[in-house]
Amino acid sequence: MKIDHGNLRALAAVVREGSFERAALSLSVTPSAVSQRIKALEDRMGRLLVQRTVPAAATSDGQVLVQLAEQTALLEHDALNRLGVTDDDVPHASIPVAVNHDSLETWFVDAALQFAARTRATLDLQSEDQDHTAALLRNGSVLGAVTTLADPVQGCRIHALGSMRYVATCTPQYHKRYFSSGVNAQTLAQAPVLVFNRKDALQARFAHKIADPAPWQPPVWWVPSTRAFVQATLGGLGWTMNPLPLVQEHLDAGQLVLLRGRAWEDVPLYWQHWRVNSEAMEALTDSVLSAARSLVRRR
Repeated sequence: MKIDHGNLRALAAVVREGSFERAALSLSVTPSAVSQRIKALEDRMGRLLVQRTVPAAATSDGQVLVQLAEQTALLEHDALNRLGVTDDDVPHASIPVAVNHDSLETWFVDAALQFAARTRATLDLQSEDQDHTAALLRNGSVLGAVTTLADPVQGCRIHALGSMRYVATCTPQYHKRYFSSGVNAQTLAQAPVLVFNRKDALQARFAHKIADPAPWQPPVWWVPSTRAFVQATLGGLGWTMNPLPLVQEHLDAGQLVLLRGRAWEDVPLYWQHWRVNSEAMEALTDSVLSAARSLVRRR
């Protein structure tokens, strides 16, 4: 069975962009043309490939073909690059990659800069919690991901990167107000805490190590921004687990303090990517591994 390459590109664009209209813009065609290509591909395969939801999403069968489309585009880019083809009409490769928020704010941009120096491909970065980026690999939304998942996703290669160190911090004034009697189940239940979003479990894990098995239902500030996290902590809104690279200078200056001795957690990170023999993917993997040298290493 032959699959039309243009129809595959349309499928990948719809899933990547989330709608037929935005997919049409990215492909420089009409929404009607995109709809016709998806319909032709679904007729060819004899099954539904796209859920017409908002945003549009691939079905389980569609995910398989989205992976094929993204890998084909990457291999096409490598082949044309080796041939020295630089025609502006040749579509460039943009590798979809899922990266956790804190890595984006600390070390991953260095990986992107190194990658840009080695290839003409670009990155389509998707920000997600590190405990959930692997799901984007499984459903075909991305070709690579920084994740906490130590077991390789089926069809993927895995590389250990090191650990992101998170430290439980607050201002000295906040510590005096809420933790003068110590950091325990009672004081943790009263002290306001900053949490990134509903997927962020770092603060709860830290608290449960101290308060377990007591229930922990403190006042919560929901702050979905890594940089705003630091600003809010410095402003005394609450305590939280901040990436050490973002608060080291504030700890050194005495603007922030640890909640207690050894108040940190090292979260292991891994780079996983689909098994595709691509020069661009190899360059990206080398760049990620190089930039990740700033992470905490096991001794």
